[in-house]
Amino acid sequence: MSSSDRSQAVGVNKSYEIRTYGCQMNVHDSERLSGLLEEAGYVPAPKDGDGADVVVFNTCAVRENADNRLYGNLGQLAPKKAARPGMQIAVGGCLAQKDRDTIVKKAPWVDVVFGTHNIGKLPVLLERARVQEEAQVEIAESLEAFPSTLPTRRESAYAAWVSISVGCNNTCTFCIVPALRGKEKDRRPGDILAEIEALVSEGVSEITLLGQNVNAYGSDIGDREAFSKLLRACGTIEGLERVRFTSPHPRDFTDDVIAAMAETPNVMPQLHMPLQSGSDRVLKAMRRSYRQERFLGIIEKVRAAMPDAAISTDIIVGFPGETEEDFEQTLHTVRESRFAQAFTFQYSKRPGTPAADMDGQIPKAVVQERYERLVALQEEISWAENKKQVGRTLEVLVAEGEGRKDEATHRLSGRAPDNRLVHFTRPDEPVRPGDVVTVEVTYAAPHHLLAEGPAKAVRRTRAGDAWEKRNAAPADKPKGVLLGLPTIGAPAPSPAPTAGCGCD
Repeated sequence: MSSSDRSQAVGVNKSYEIRTYGCQMNVHDSERLSGLLEEAGYVPAPKDGDGADVVVFNTCAVRENADNRLYGNLGQLAPKKAARPGMQIAVGGCLAQKDRDTIVKKAPWVDVVFGTHNIGKLPVLLERARVQEEAQVEIAESLEAFPSTLPTRRESAYAAWVSISVGCNNTCTFCIVPALRGKEKDRRPGDILAEIEALVSEGVSEITLLGQNVNAYGSDIGDREAFSKLLRACGTIEGLERVRFTSPHPRDFTDDVIAAMAETPNVMPQLHMPLQSGSDRVLKAMRRSYRQERFLGIIEKVRAAMPDAAISTDIIVGFPGETEEDFEQTLHTVRESRFAQAFTFQYSKRPGTPAADMDGQIPKAVVQERYERLVALQEEISWAENKKQVGRTLEVLVAEGEGRKDEATHRLSGRAPDNRLVHFTRPDEPVRPGDVVTVEVTYAAPHHLLAEGPAKAVRRTRAGDAWEKRNAAPADKPKGVLLGLPTIGAPAPSPAPTAGCGCD
């Protein structure tokens, strides 16, 4: 879609708000939607204002009650729209791709429905709905333009998502994402590296390579080692201090990727590796193409190459047909893997997936009891693994908005190289998000580390300069491509959004 097509819609002096649900792909898409709207003349709605002229829902379809949540929120907006002439409501994302015309039938006050493949059309569809005074529903069946070609409004100056592929070629029985996002489509390596270099030139010091199945990168362009080559190429970019990626799939996690991680200094010692289940029988029913032995073998190789790596995972409890013996195999795998963190989910039917119609659906009470046992085990392991960090000296990339109690405790917060969250005593000298502070860990909790002593060193960075420049700029109507990472729903980048759909 050309810029001239996008410029047909003009929202001069109109405000917008985007409400994002689901995985990191949706979060990144919302950055694009913000960029599109601002290019078309819209401005972000003030957080303390009386509402926005345009409200966009970027939806998720991977939970059983996703539609109920959407229609409940739409229902709350109906009276506000009736009282605010000219207000528009748009619904996009995975649920829009799936439900299409149903949305307008259930909520006729919605103005625009668009899908995962045509987010670039949002400003045009809003203008068309305004002129024609009727709802516009436009769902593309395939990708119209790679999202990274669209303008972007990012919320942070020091860290950024960089999408390397969209779609997924897997057929996991619990996951509807491939049906809504389509088959995997890879970007050219040169385009990815050019985007990273542009981000770094503006002050970004940390990037997270993003894909529905990120380490399958190369299958679309015919190069099985494309992902490891991309990691190594990131290591040659001057000024790029930290490289992460999410989410890989055990099937495609090859030795060359482990070697590239271990041998590329700016690739961080962190890995999010979705397990889903430790039972071979359940993994087969899930249509996962690995088994417990293969998974544990990957963990062993990663730890041999990077002893300090922090490994996190996703786990689903209560998949149809899961027996107590199957669940015990999951607990065994968790004990053997020693995850730093696990994002655990009670199985939820995804309408349109094979698992939703499988026999052996587990009673809620049984799922809840197993879930609580798993959480208790993982809490114990997370705490034990974090206690090993006490006494270590870490370089912490100062973050914005990650420590909710920072003001009250007079602390700052940030991420260690392995992505652990660290709260530390505020240094005497000024420190900005994007700067790096060297601290010694004095205490460990299951989900964070604490450094209570004085900072050993403070390094002011170009990323901190970029943050300072952005925050010193006028707050009225930013234009063009801004750099950074969203803070929608949870701090990022971190493993948590990785687990948003639990589908990798």
